[in-house]
Amino acid sequence: MASLLEKVRSRNLDLWLPGYARHLGRRALGRARQARRGDDESPRHLLFALCDHFEPLWGKVDEAHGNQRVKAWHEGYPKLVDGYRDADGRRPRHSFFFPGEEYRPYFLEALADLARQDLGEVEVHLHHDGDTAATLTPKLEETLTDLARHGHISRDAAGKMRWAFIHGNWALANPRGDGKWCGVDDELPLLHRLGCYADFTFPSAPDECQPGVVNQIYWPTGDLAAKRCYEHGSRARVGEVMTDRLLLVQGPLALARRPGKLAVRIEGAAITATDPATPARIRTWTQQAINVGGRPEWVFAKLHTHGAPDREARSLLGDGGHALHRTLTTKYNDGRKWILHYVTAREMFNIAMAAMDGKSGDPNAYRDHVVAPPPVRG
Repeated sequence: MASLLEKVRSRNLDLWLPGYARHLGRRALGRARQARRGDDESPRHLLFALCDHFEPLWGKVDEAHGNQRVKAWHEGYPKLVDGYRDADGRRPRHSFFFPGEEYRPYFLEALADLARQDLGEVEVHLHHDGDTAATLTPKLEETLTDLARHGHISRDAAGKMRWAFIHGNWALANPRGDGKWCGVDDELPLLHRLGCYADFTFPSAPDECQPGVVNQIYWPTGDLAAKRCYEHGSRARVGEVMTDRLLLVQGPLALARRPGKLAVRIEGAAITATDPATPARIRTWTQQAINVGGRPEWVFAKLHTHGAPDREARSLLGDGGHALHRTLTTKYNDGRKWILHYVTAREMFNIAMAAMDGKSGDPNAYRDHVVAPPPVRG
């Protein structure tokens, strides 16, 4: 028993297994309600977003190496996705969460060209440490200015920047026991004040930053100035919208059987070269049925990757990427059980907001429901 408890703690399972159990119960009740209404016979819409912690200088490579990494995506991504289409006739689209500390004009211009081809959008990623709200604010403002210079940041009607966020090292709202990689307890209010509409950081299991809230789209509640304030939240539901805080959009997290073995693995929604997408993994993602309460037919699958390093890029732009999109476009776009929609992070947020606003039917109509496309998209 002591050995089992130590293993649980070493993988931080104690942080999220109770939340996962609640998710399983909620999912079972939802399926029972759908069966009673006969809704389980209707096709489900799969909203698929791949959110990339896109770090060209990862591993402390020089700028020339970083240029080659960006060039690989600039040239390779259009070739990868050209043969795949979702139910709306759109090719796969990539969400590049770009780290502000790695700003180089060429990197952002190459990504702007992909955005102009309707192949993706750029959002905000940032690694920082030992900050306060006062010291983090100018770092974020500089990042936003740099990205906006290349047309990457959306604006609202008043001209305020609107953007999505992924925190470096998962350390949103200063959650670590050792205090590293953030420092700002009141980070969520700060992000919202600067125009952030949604955070896409989680899941992070087995990392200690992983919240106990699992497989949900939710509004953080309680003291938003407290560290790890994302531990408390109100699930997004039809008819309930909060405008005074950002939304948290989680990807699937599950315990899944290892192929050909009795052992289980943590399925944390990360696509890597050593753990690429497979039909079994994609089935696990969709089975979590992440949705806005009251709109179960819209299923949200937010995956993440670190796509810039050479080995990861070779997989994502090669066999691994083809395997992912081949399965999605053949198994999850038959029009009978599943209808596939490739979305960016911004579009995923907009469709979630549309659900909360009571919209139904084809989610393709709501890609720009609240936040407009960035200027680079025209």
